[in-house]
Amino acid sequence: MKLEHFALNVENPIAMAAWYAEHLGMRVVRQMEQPPYTTFLADDSGRVMVEVYLNPADEVPLYREMNPLLVHLAFVSEDPTADKDRLVKAGATLVTEQHLEDGSHLVMLRDPWGLAVQLCKRAVPMLTEKEQV
Repeated sequence: MKLEHFALNVENPIAMAAWYAEHLGMRVVRQMEQPPYTTFLADDSGRVMVEVYLNPADEVPLYREMNPLLVHLAFVSEDPTADKDRLVKAGATLVTEQHLEDGSHLVMLRDPWGLAVQLCKRAVPMLTEKEQV
């Protein structure tokens, strides 16, 4: 089996999708222009998607109040420092920055809606070329 998508109930899926497309290189694959504004975003590999929507069937979680270790979206970054600076200028906020003993560099941010976003530059990449294609 392959993972198709990970879904999140968010406060403003249309604005969030636009921000992720502009600043994180995601691409809108499908989007409803009426409630619940279901939007599927694919990464640049086209093999991983995140679904965002505003579904009144349940509450939008208080992402801003959650520990980022509870839920976060992690992106591969070739230059976490430059990406961090660029995203902060675009409305993200810095949570933590770590340089691990193995040489990995991890940056945890919050997007403008409070969802945790991690930038990962692994000393040894975790995804293989086959998985990245």
